[in-house]
Amino acid sequence: MDSATKNTYDAIVIGSGISGGWAAKELCELGLKTLVLERGRHVEHIKDYPTANTPPWDFKHRGRMPLSVLKENPYISKAAGYGEDNAHFFIKDKDHPYIQEKPFEWIRGYQVGGKSLTWGRACQRWSKHEFTNPEKFGYGIAWPIGYDDVAPWYSHVEKFIGVCGNKDGIEAMPDGEFLPPFEMNCVQEVISKKINENYPDRHLVHARWAHLTKPNKIHFEQGRVKCQARNMCMRGCPFGGYFSSNSSTLPWAKKTGNLTIRPFSVVHSIIYDEKLGKASGVRVIDTNTKEVFEYKARIIFLNASALNSNLILLNSTSTRFPNGLGNDNGLLGKYVAFQNYRASVGAEMDGFLDKYYFGRNPTELILANYKNLHKQETDYFGGYTTFMGAYRDQHQTDNSIPQIGDAYKDSLTKPGGWKLYMYMQGETVPRITNHVRLSEDQKDQWGIPLLITSVEYDDNDERMIQDFLKESKEMLEKAGCKNIETYENKQAPGLDIHEMGGCRMGKDPKTSLLNGQNQLHLCKNVFVTDGACMTSTGNQSPSILYMALTARAANFAAAEMKKGNL
Repeated sequence: MDSATKNTYDAIVIGSGISGGWAAKELCELGLKTLVLERGRHVEHIKDYPTANTPPWDFKHRGRMPLSVLKENPYISKAAGYGEDNAHFFIKDKDHPYIQEKPFEWIRGYQVGGKSLTWGRACQRWSKHEFTNPEKFGYGIAWPIGYDDVAPWYSHVEKFIGVCGNKDGIEAMPDGEFLPPFEMNCVQEVISKKINENYPDRHLVHARWAHLTKPNKIHFEQGRVKCQARNMCMRGCPFGGYFSSNSSTLPWAKKTGNLTIRPFSVVHSIIYDEKLGKASGVRVIDTNTKEVFEYKARIIFLNASALNSNLILLNSTSTRFPNGLGNDNGLLGKYVAFQNYRASVGAEMDGFLDKYYFGRNPTELILANYKNLHKQETDYFGGYTTFMGAYRDQHQTDNSIPQIGDAYKDSLTKPGGWKLYMYMQGETVPRITNHVRLSEDQKDQWGIPLLITSVEYDDNDERMIQDFLKESKEMLEKAGCKNIETYENKQAPGLDIHEMGGCRMGKDPKTSLLNGQNQLHLCKNVFVTDGACMTSTGNQSPSILYMALTARAANFAAAEMKKGNL
């Protein structure tokens, strides 16, 4: 077999995270020989989860990171969940530089499985409003698809990955294919009931989370079993209790015999064939040897995560596309958006001291968006999801007991009172000024231009934050909580880890890069189905939408390929 044949596949998938894993699964199942390119190291399910069962006392720093590591990694160390038990699933700042024109803290995890090993696992469906309201209320362009186009693919994904939840009949957060939910604890039940009594249009409901509470046959076939309620998910789960590419989609794709994974592969660019008028393959740099390889395929799926996908497209220049692949309108890298996590509320609840709960629930309740659904009713655009949790303090606080001796030791064995929290996940408005672009004079260790991030909050975000704090405090007051405190962390964009856009879908090639099938308007055999494709952000967690869009696009691509159209 010559080198050209050896390096030729039916499909190439760039990235192995949540959306890349789904592209691999679908394409391989449909009979396509598929190459998955991952810039990081190989991680195999169970085998490469070194801390999955490590007790806290066996960590040198009891799970905390030493000051020297924090100083060396000022950005990644701020990531949610980052610690001594899972730092190996996150990059080191110095190894992967970028340029912040405005403060932006870019959270990355480069390994097979990507951030699917450390994601938050919330899985709300978008409602019809998230697809229509940006155009309807004048803060965005029209999506080329709607809820009905995606709904069957939501179901397809939910059945395979396993999503727990309850069918609540909420318009703002449609029901799906659910496994039984984790139970609410007693305080959560009270708060949920009181909110609905005082606000009939507000619904604090069971979590919709990618956890196997009661696995079905399809999950056992994946080698996964019931979630053990350990809440140690970000270490990698040896039970496969939560969904990750490593435990689910990639092994499933491998079983077909059609999958090849190449780790340690930084994608330099997508190669455009001027004669054929389409992409012919991908140029790759081996991260260790820095040797350059070219792989060919009839279709290419770009799933490198939102900003990396923008970077690759911007760096994919040719005579036909001097400003980046498919970028005739100059909008590639523009309209980058994110989700707003800056506000939260904490409180306490008296009573219920004879009540406790089982295990360490890895999920939180969801208060579905109740703002700006049918009409523009606030002084800001968009809405917000609210997440909520309630727990007992680790131990009683009795200042009358000296902090030494038997009485103090006994007090530490008894849980304290009930505390609770709520935090926002807000929609942001895509703006042309929020963008990423390539540096003209600075490159990374592989000779690829550094990415420049120029993304910031705006007045719309500030008004939404104040509304969330006001409404949440009022809800908790009416529910009987005490010592209510509001917080605004003023964190930089990026720490939400939900960046989106830059290569958005749309009906018009003049105002978008992708069509309703996630194809580049001007290069139909290239599909972008990660966060880069998003036309607007919505308020729900986006990962399950990426999975649904990916499955939908992969089936379309395979069908078109078999017809000879790609």
